[in-house]
Amino acid sequence: MCTYTILIGGLCKGGRLEDARKVFEDLLVKGYNLDVHIYTVMIKGFCNKGLFDEALTMLSKMKDNSCIPNAATYEIIIHSLFDKDENDKAEKLLREMISR
Repeated sequence: MCTYTILIGGLCKGGRLEDARKVFEDLLVKGYNLDVHIYTVMIKGFCNKGLFDEALTMLSKMKDNSCIPNAATYEIIIHSLFDKDENDKAEKLLREMISR
């Protein structure tokens, strides 16, 4: 899984978010058990592009697939939301993170 995480991270950093998403979705379709790191890399890619709805959808998908977000996952989204003045959403996620 580490190799796929690196691949997806590189695609995101290179501005090829759609390619990263295709690789990610292909892994899901093939039945791979994706870990917190690969989800976090995708979430970071979405946040870096300002695609917060997609990042939040990925967070929900992560939880639906029994993958528990870690502090780094929440931190990426929360900081990005605060940077874009989405304070209500950021505070909601912060409360969710603290309650875990």
